[in-house]
Amino acid sequence: MKPIMLVVATRNRGKSQEIRDILKDFPIELRDLNDFGPIPEVTEDGETFDENAYKKASFTAKVLGLPTLADDSGLEVRALNGAPGVHSARYAGPEASDQENNEKLLAALKGVSDRKGRFCCVISLAMPSGPALTYEATCEGEILEAPRGEKGFGYDPLFFYPPAGKTFGEMSLQEKSKVSHRGKALSDLKREFKSVIKWLEIRYQEEMRMRGLGEEICLHDDKSTP
Repeated sequence: MKPIMLVVATRNRGKSQEIRDILKDFPIELRDLNDFGPIPEVTEDGETFDENAYKKASFTAKVLGLPTLADDSGLEVRALNGAPGVHSARYAGPEASDQENNEKLLAALKGVSDRKGRFCCVISLAMPSGPALTYEATCEGEILEAPRGEKGFGYDPLFFYPPAGKTFGEMSLQEKSKVSHRGKALSDLKREFKSVIKWLEIRYQEEMRMRGLGEEICLHDDKSTP
């Protein structure tokens, strides 16, 4: 019974661990880009999270020849007309650190009373030949005037989630996974994973026929499916 190999198109170990934790009960072998050799960088030039997620997933799937899950997520702040949005990871520049991005955000909101914001996430699960599944979700919150907490990554220490009375930076991985934008999108994927496995099998078989191999591929033993 060989588990399905699924690639997460990221080198961010925090993000891949978050995904691994949510999908831990399924027969998959989860890899991320740190497990492979050099892979060309994907230019995230889409105007929406959906475009960027699919571009990353489909490109990586084609390069590695494996089904690939990618997400594009970011922070939209109401007072900044949705910024940093799709530019969240490079808000302060192409090589900006989390701290630099956070500092730029705080500077942009200096003296601003409306601190409403939301995290958005779109997940794309793509096959090497192009077909993909898409999941999306949001999480509403507020931007604090100073960071709180040492956990998480990105804007987590600044993002206050009122129902929990904590920032994402103060939450455990388990707490955050239950309420975060990425956690909600992955939960939707998790609820449908039996169907996703079937979809993956069908797509694999179609790709083998397209390549003229005439072989059927079974990605898992039916008895192993939860």
